[in-house]
Amino acid sequence: MKRCKHVLTLAAVALMIQAGMAFPVMSAEKKTEAKPAATDKKAAKPADESSKKVAIVNGTAIVQSDLDRGMEGVIQRRARSGAPMDEAQLKTIRMDVLNNLINRELLNQESKKQKITITDNQVNDKLSSIKQRFKGDAEFKEMLAKMKLTEAQIKTQLKEDLAIQTLIDKQVVEKINVTEQDAQAYYDTHPEAFKQPEQIKASHILVKVDPKDDPAKKAEALKKIESIQEKLKAGGDFAALAKEQSDCPSKEKGGDLGFFAKGQMVKPFEDAALALKPGETSGIVETQFGYHIIKLAEIKPEGVMQFAEVKDQLSQYLKQEKVKAELDSYLAGLEKLSKIEKLITQ
Repeated sequence: MKRCKHVLTLAAVALMIQAGMAFPVMSAEKKTEAKPAATDKKAAKPADESSKKVAIVNGTAIVQSDLDRGMEGVIQRRARSGAPMDEAQLKTIRMDVLNNLINRELLNQESKKQKITITDNQVNDKLSSIKQRFKGDAEFKEMLAKMKLTEAQIKTQLKEDLAIQTLIDKQVVEKINVTEQDAQAYYDTHPEAFKQPEQIKASHILVKVDPKDDPAKKAEALKKIESIQEKLKAGGDFAALAKEQSDCPSKEKGGDLGFFAKGQMVKPFEDAALALKPGETSGIVETQFGYHIIKLAEIKPEGVMQFAEVKDQLSQYLKQEKVKAELDSYLAGLEKLSKIEKLITQ
């Protein structure tokens, strides 16, 4: 189902008002209206640019460092995906991040009004789950240093995040229900969303070659894949050889890549796989990743996914769409009751 493959989780929707850091931490501890800067007898020191206010929400300031951190998270993700950004796009992203920060502050303030409490155990559990995304404590601390945050600041932020999550669950998520009839109606009226192209299931053995490798290393890799090919021709088990010899993470599954459609693999690999019949094994195939031997397991013809296959995922998708719409409405209500000043326009 095309539209349901990339939907957000409910937790992500609930925290959609964050500015998009690598983990659910977005800013340092909140700042209220700043006191006048200290002066000496000679001259006033210039204000720290990072503490410059970019917005004020009911008297609470959002400062440049908050905006910078949010921007950094978005820019890093865009860079990883290879998406280019011009100045106009950066301006749009900057205002989107600012609006997200304002929305988050509105929700944070409302959670306090409703006296939502979060325990230290809840915060510590959340922090532990975040730390598990890093290879070790040293890498986690390195990330903190890059973001100019302390663990205490992260705990403060997480406490606010969890309170916001609880608020949204209570005021939005728990009030939304999607029935099987709702899912069936969507399925019946959006047949194009459930078309499935022809797919093939294949396994491979990869001997990795870096394009920058010198001819000697490439020759060594070719010799290795030729040796594996000879073992296969002599009756060797493909899955066993993949586990022993392949440089691809799929080796853990005996080289199994699962099902994939046209356009999902690099062209030389795809062309070689599509030329096979189920049960056949290719010759040596060279791609930008190195040398492959491919075995085709199954061909799944083009068709339409049945409602029973997609019912649960579709129901989740429809609920998430309703959550996003209702959250927008809830935030609009909070905005009407609030005083919001944006101090930058781009």
